[in-house]
Amino acid sequence: LSSITALPAAISTGKVLQTIFAYHETQVSSTANSYSDTGLTGAITPSSSSNKVLVFIQQPIGKTAANTWTDVKLQRGSTDISIVKSVSYTGEATANYVGTGVGFNYLDSPNTTSATTYKTVFRNVAAAGSIHAQVDTGMSTMILMEIEA
Repeated sequence: LSSITALPAAISTGKVLQTIFAYHETQVSSTANSYSDTGLTGAITPSSSSNKVLVFIQQPIGKTAANTWTDVKLQRGSTDISIVKSVSYTGEATANYVGTGVGFNYLDSPNTTSATTYKTVFRNVAAAGSIHAQVDTGMSTMILMEIEA
């Protein structure tokens, strides 16, 4: 330690400037092959338009029919920015209940200093039986972190 004469200058990028936590616990179901809200949503207001938003999602997803599965999208406002396909797919020929979940991260560049809303939407791809988000009122979570650019 005696040979250190100065510490490096502070790194001006990559700092976490704010963190927002959102959750949803009400089960949402769908029988349709069209996207609908899962109920999980969060909003953040970036302090600079050049900053990034790091999104973390954990969401319990399940289904109650054979040969159906779920696609889950992350949206900024109404714009699709990420998709996770074939959640809880088993390919079995008989009816079943499969409760799995989806967890993913996404680094977004919203290019704004306005309040920005993120949400997940899902669909019942084969439109067979029903799919569920927040299965049995399990908690879905979203963490939004503003990262200095």
